[in-house]
Amino acid sequence: MFWMSAVTESPSAARYRTAAEWLEDLGDVPLSRIIFDPLPGTATERDLLHKCEVEKQLCELINGTLVEKPKGLYESMVAAGLIQALMNFVIPRRLGAVSGADGTLRLAPRLVRLPDVAFIATTRFAGKLPLEPIPSIAPDLAVEVLSESNTRKEIDKKLGEYFAAGTRLCWIIDPADRSAKAYTSPSQLQPIDRSGKLSGGEVLPGFELSLEELFGTADRMLQGS
Repeated sequence: MFWMSAVTESPSAARYRTAAEWLEDLGDVPLSRIIFDPLPGTATERDLLHKCEVEKQLCELINGTLVEKPKGLYESMVAAGLIQALMNFVIPRRLGAVSGADGTLRLAPRLVRLPDVAFIATTRFAGKLPLEPIPSIAPDLAVEVLSESNTRKEIDKKLGEYFAAGTRLCWIIDPADRSAKAYTSPSQLQPIDRSGKLSGGEVLPGFELSLEELFGTADRMLQGS
């Protein structure tokens, strides 16, 4: 079957007994987000970069399968507002680098994720970030802005991968109810309601951003004001 095909990048390609096992390993994402060119089980990092750079289709690589990142105008505006706030805090203090949804990061062999927003502290790299298209580096802060097609299993899987790779803080932002969750491990979280604030904690001491301000900025962009 297609998802059992060997991948030339690694002799330890994932194999599955059933399609259900394969889909579960992807986080039970909708089938509409699973890319079939190249066929699941055969995709490489080169294929991912081609999709992202040439075809302008943002994808993540999971054990030889390309999975499209969800699209959403409002979600992208939320991410853009957060990137601006982080850069305003990080750059003057020379704390590190901030990236957006097309920032490819290799968290493990055959696993490339594109967090919607990421912060990488200067302590993670000597002098400057690697120039390679997909560096093997985990963000200190990873942010996922939820879209309608994101599943709970998908987000739980990402949380486990981020922290296993060395991430110290994850924010999961939900535009649907204007809330967020701050994770310091896959099982340790702090819910943040719409009146609360995102806090940089030990990763970005002193950084705070209210959800009211974050979503208000996105609202104004959406309304062109």
